[in-house]
Amino acid sequence: MTTFVDRVELHVAAGNGGHGCASVHREKFKPLGGPDGGNGGRGGDVILVVDTGITTLIDYHHSPHRKATNGKPGEGGNRSGADGQDLVLPVPDGTVVLDAKGNVLADLVGQGTSFIAAQGGRGGLGNAALASARRKAPGFALLGEPGQAHDIVLELKTVADVALVGYPSAGKSSLISVLSAAKPKIADYPFTTLVPNLGVVTAGSTVYTIADVPGLIPGASQGKGLGLEFLRHVERCSVLVHVLDTATLESHRDPVTDLDAIEAELAEYGGLGDRPRIVVLNKVDIPDGQDLADLIRPDLEARGYQVFEVSAVSRHGLRELSFALADIVARARAARPVQEATRIVIRPQAVDDAGFTVTAEDGFYRVRGEKPERWVRQTDFNNDEAVGYLADRLNRLGVEEELVKVGARAGDQVVIGPEEDAVVFDWEPSLAAGAEMLGRRGEDHRFDAPRPAAQRRKDRDAERDEAEREYDEFNPF
Repeated sequence: MTTFVDRVELHVAAGNGGHGCASVHREKFKPLGGPDGGNGGRGGDVILVVDTGITTLIDYHHSPHRKATNGKPGEGGNRSGADGQDLVLPVPDGTVVLDAKGNVLADLVGQGTSFIAAQGGRGGLGNAALASARRKAPGFALLGEPGQAHDIVLELKTVADVALVGYPSAGKSSLISVLSAAKPKIADYPFTTLVPNLGVVTAGSTVYTIADVPGLIPGASQGKGLGLEFLRHVERCSVLVHVLDTATLESHRDPVTDLDAIEAELAEYGGLGDRPRIVVLNKVDIPDGQDLADLIRPDLEARGYQVFEVSAVSRHGLRELSFALADIVARARAARPVQEATRIVIRPQAVDDAGFTVTAEDGFYRVRGEKPERWVRQTDFNNDEAVGYLADRLNRLGVEEELVKVGARAGDQVVIGPEEDAVVFDWEPSLAAGAEMLGRRGEDHRFDAPRPAAQRRKDRDAERDEAEREYDEFNPF
């Protein structure tokens, strides 16, 4: 049964926003008491949060589909819908988040570090929030936006100060068991260790973590053995420790050859050339092991390695090794740059950035932009007044003017949004909404007192000269 998983594909979906409510307040003798439809609630986010108490991604291996809850729709009486509940997914320290193409989205290191993997949809505005001096009782509301859905990959890279590397059965697990309180599986056959083991070592005033990497053999970087599966776990270490078996029973192997083979695999994997290395000659409690250690130690020291002779059984040389590692780790920590305070980078919108683009494609015109695409998702196309409101918003943004510039004519096909999620319609410039009670698109005169024709013309001229405020300036939705 699988107990350790360090790479999973996760399908996350945020909650949808609740729809806004179109409602009119009614009471005795006031059949049209004004709009009172509430806003829809926001959909819940899917959030990854580092929990140092977790060491594996096995929960997501068994349950890879995760979804947050939807926002509730608004109701009459100016009652807004409840927000959807965020879905918090705990992940181990050192988890890397990648998209489906392998691009790194986040590197989660440190307790409490979080990343929003999928953002919940915004709730739609009710007709009470859409009311204005010109649109006193909107007969429509905005729809809630769908939440984001992504396929992401989680990769665990163990956060350890010291990484033990070496051939199977070189004694890495035995060293961890005597240097720390970790209790890994130990046996006298290859590939006993199938998962990285992690232990905490205290040497004087320095506390550091130590991990072993199972399954390194020649060809590991190409997938032989278990090395390709676990080489990522040495990427964050401060020092590499080569554990060499001086008492191997395999006649075709010797410690120096083992060292060269492992170094070749590390070089093939890449990114580890700057890590300091030390060599541990293990199993010197065996007479033949001590003789071989005495023979090869001068050669290793001539290569520039710091060499330690140890025995996990007799505990010979372990104190010197633990303090030497503590010294290297302390120097590596001191050399790291001090983490700067979080900086907020403000990138103002360019003066000539209209917020959308219009391009002529094969037989139609495509409109792309964050605002137009969001407005389309929020529109109920079964409501003529809502369609008129959308047309007015697009017109105020300058979409119609831009369509004219690129050569669009009445009746041409216009597409808003990307290919996989687009709305297609035949363009009619300044198309009026279908409701007879409306004047210009989206206006409502149900509450207006009768005015003389001359006064109405004067008011229309004044309104034409007055710049209409952009709705998004005072509403975050």
